Amino acid sequence: MSDLAIGIDIGGTKVAGGVLDDTGTIVHRARRDTPHRSKSPAVVEDTIVAVIDDLLAEVPGGSVAAVGIGAAGWVSVDRATVLFAPHLSWRHEPLRERLASRVAAPVYVDNDANAAGWAEHRFGAGQDESHLMMITLGTGIGGALVTDGRVQRGRYGVAGEYGHMMVVPGGHRCECGNRGCWEQYASGNALVREARSLLLANSPLAHDLLARLGGEEDTLTGPMITEAAQDGDQTCVELIADIGRWLGTGLANLAAAFDPGTFVIGGGVSAAGDLLLQPARETFARELTGRGYRPMARIVQARLGNEAGLIGAADLARTAVRAGAPDGSGAG
Repeated sequence: MSDLAIGIDIGGTKVAGGVLDDTGTIVHRARRDTPHRSKSPAVVEDTIVAVIDDLLAEVPGGSVAAVGIGAAGWVSVDRATVLFAPHLSWRHEPLRERLASRVAAPVYVDNDANAAGWAEHRFGAGQDESHLMMITLGTGIGGALVTDGRVQRGRYGVAGEYGHMMVVPGGHRCECGNRGCWEQYASGNALVREARSLLLANSPLAHDLLARLGGEEDTLTGPMITEAAQDGDQTCVELIADIGRWLGTGLANLAAAFDPGTFVIGGGVSAAGDLLLQPARETFARELTGRGYRPMARIVQARLGNEAGLIGAADLARTAVRAGAPDGSGAG
């Protein structure tokens, strides 16, 4: 059997893929944009197949052990069906079945945060950790739990939605329909919302940031805030520290429930590094249940960046094939 596997990461506007060897190294890459006017299942499926075909053309013999798909959404426990994807028109979409007749390799579908967590466990910041929790801070908050070499998907496959823990009853409205979800306070969206509120109020604290934006507050993004903070803008430093403190509060709650040894923090917001993580560590230490009488989990930055999802998807699929688990229930 080939040691190579393909990983696919499905985003809102693109499908990225890579061929990986069994050390987690990407040996070939491919990417295609998804048409802006259509997020229909058929259009996205065609784009996935096109990326896979591009990658197979680079592989001697055109054969790989497996194909793993990382999707931002809820995935059934058998790793076959996308139950719900908020940024795509997928509702109970039998993605593995639809791809099986078009791809000459076993296909497995998984949540993108599960894939990223597995990648960090196998090849990144969480190697040799028996109880790892991955938190991805992007538009929202995703998560994964890897214990004793297995991704914990829950009874129905939808575990890890830590961003929808309620941390402020009656707080900000969340896209999920509830109020006060953690991701409304510790995500990229929260960072941009708080910065924009200062801009719209014409706060003197935001004048340097507004100048950086050329007076166009609508162009504000999370990476711009991070860049400004890294350049010494004290308001942006404070905004990121606020996100970090909310991150630490959520991690303390998760530690009380799951007791991981390491929290790996990934996603776009994690690019702020210690500007984010040091306030998180301080809040975590202050709010942890039983503090002073229990070991403290490490809080570390992810290592694999934006490619963690496709790396993990490929390795999870290859691991399932090696375990002889056509229903997705094998190791990983």
